[in-house]
Amino acid sequence: MYTIQKKEMLTPTICRMVVEARRVAKAAKPGQFLIVLNEEKGERIPLTISDYDAEAGTVTIVTQKIGASTADIVARAAGEGFQDVVGPLGNASDFMEMTPEELAAQRYIFIAGGVGTAPVYPQARWLHAHGVPVDVIIGAKTKDLLIYKEEMRAACDNLYVCTDDGSEGFHGLVTALLEKLVNEDGKRYTRAVAIGPMIMMKFATLTCRKLALPVVVSLNTLMVDGTGMCGACRVSVGGKMKFACVDGPEFDGYEVDFDEAMKRQRQYWDEERAEIEKSGRM
Repeated sequence: MYTIQKKEMLTPTICRMVVEARRVAKAAKPGQFLIVLNEEKGERIPLTISDYDAEAGTVTIVTQKIGASTADIVARAAGEGFQDVVGPLGNASDFMEMTPEELAAQRYIFIAGGVGTAPVYPQARWLHAHGVPVDVIIGAKTKDLLIYKEEMRAACDNLYVCTDDGSEGFHGLVTALLEKLVNEDGKRYTRAVAIGPMIMMKFATLTCRKLALPVVVSLNTLMVDGTGMCGACRVSVGGKMKFACVDGPEFDGYEVDFDEAMKRQRQYWDEERAEIEKSGRM
């Protein structure tokens, strides 16, 4: 049993949990994910690692209630536990392979949308701790859906907040704020990382292309079993078929076929709605 040491609702539908998983915590790196099995016959849920503490033997996961199984995870209380936690899985962020000289030449901008802010945090923190200049944009529909603001301020050089309705920070989309930072404020970046809803990553990539800014995106939301066996996370990257779980979850945004990825993401919606209605979990 993997004990939940701490639970916190960041919004009415987004939950942060600190879970005891010593072997996962010891090996985890930014960009990787794990799989949570809530109960013996439950669904395998891939979740990006949003923090880890090797000394304490804990990993932090952030779960948004979007279906029956994620609702079951969020319903767990501190002191309870999960049947299994498997990981770390997937490939670490590509900057983990850079030499100190290569890192010294970088200036990163992260574009985080909604719950995608959580997996941005360990990446920004790692880079910031290694002396790499890091700016972060956090976007949400409204201020009540913003998460990780205080944590992110300590993990980057400059934090920019924007909301679709203008209730906090910049009034508009993350892409509009990115263009403003580069074209009006004179910011210069060497690399971008965009993590969030698929549609946001698509338009963040289009904006980065317009700005001649290389961008990496995370396709963790496509994953189902997390091992490459089910094939649900197949996506075209650079004209070749890739699996988000074993080849990613991070890819060059310029090469991702986002329209195909969004179509694949919708393939289980009808079944999920039926399960939710049957169980009354949401």
